Amino acid sequence: MTRRSALLGAASLLMTPALVRAQSSADAFPLDEEAISTQLAVRRNVSSFSHQNWQDHFDELGVGCLLADITSRAVHYWGADGTYKLYPSSVPMSEELTRRGYTEVVRKRENPSWTPTASMRERDPNLPIRIEGGESGNPLGTRAMYLGWPAYLVHGTHDTRKIGRQSSSGCIGLYNQHVEELYPLVQVGTKVRLV
Repeated sequence: MTRRSALLGAASLLMTPALVRAQSSADAFPLDEEAISTQLAVRRNVSSFSHQNWQDHFDELGVGCLLADITSRAVHYWGADGTYKLYPSSVPMSEELTRRGYTEVVRKRENPSWTPTASMRERDPNLPIRIEGGESGNPLGTRAMYLGWPAYLVHGTHDTRKIGRQSSSGCIGLYNQHVEELYPLVQVGTKVRLV
């Protein structure tokens, strides 16, 4: 049994008494179908994993294209040969930290070191000055692809709880195994769009 199935099972057990009460009081109170539907709905992020077409975002494939969808928390990659990959991601914590638009991959690094930005240190003065690549606690994981915007990256993470959440200071995070799969495919010059 997976954690997800256990949670869904527990949620359905918790909802059962509410449904019985709603059904038994249907004569006394008219049922509001929208309210019941809202109560019963299990929020799923199915749209995150819907296939995208590169033509909707880029004029040409070039050496490759990468789309980071902030809303659905997914990264889409198309190689020059049309290869398509899709990964769940973490996204910035707030709209103020989110940058949208077009840029490109300007460099890549295996086991990148991490230096907190001035704004990160302002939010948390206890952050270290720097963490070298490969050291525990390095939030950039095992691979990083640096974008044309200063301090914006697509990188791995050792903290798997962050994936699928608004948890970064502006970067797009991937599971380490996913960034390691994507890293050799993405070339410097790959066009990037954050939407």
